[in-house]
Amino acid sequence: MFKQVLRGAGARRAGARLIGAYLRFALRTTRWTVDGEAHLLPFVPGGPVVVAFWHECLPLMPALWLRVRRVNRNRTAVMLVSRHADGTLIGDALSRFGLGAVQGSTGRPATDGGNPTDKGGAAAMLTLLRLLRRGDAVAITPDGPRGPAREAALGVLHLAAVSGAPVLPVAARVRFRRTLNSWDRMILPLPFGRGVVVCLAPIAVARHAAEAALVPLTQALTAAADRAEALCR
Repeated sequence: MFKQVLRGAGARRAGARLIGAYLRFALRTTRWTVDGEAHLLPFVPGGPVVVAFWHECLPLMPALWLRVRRVNRNRTAVMLVSRHADGTLIGDALSRFGLGAVQGSTGRPATDGGNPTDKGGAAAMLTLLRLLRRGDAVAITPDGPRGPAREAALGVLHLAAVSGAPVLPVAARVRFRRTLNSWDRMILPLPFGRGVVVCLAPIAVARHAAEAALVPLTQALTAAADRAEALCR
């Protein structure tokens, strides 16, 4: 019922305002540290980069963007979100942090005989490629929008391979939080706590070697999440 209500444009805008306002409050009242900031700093002035993180971290990642914007307010970035109502809601909420949104999917191809571009995959890829070539940052959850959790799809690596942009594996954790009973065990921040963002070394993907980078990317994303968890205990 709640999801059906949020399909309405007015309710979705109101929900996005509430979610955006809450996340802004919770993230801004959290004391953040960045582990591996040396891996992030080269991309702060500008230049194409694909920022990748597990879907569980999604509500926390605007903290990284707030950190970047404190140094360079002109830095531009977009987040890939699904074309479903929940993706629109997420995109609207992220806009409160100055993040753009591209709707579509670079995930798994259809396995039921359907058209894989029905999820906007082809159009999304073209848009993201154009933005990367312009020097923007692109943020993607390789296991989103529907999982399985912590299983990366190849789309993010194909994007990196074609664009030549490196993939920056990141993760975030907060000490005060609620963990949802969802497929990804999504983490919602509570205010007035301590948080950490972990950035690992960028992964370069050769033009015809996307599949070869799948295991290293999966391992890096999980290592970043595990390190963020350990640092936040």
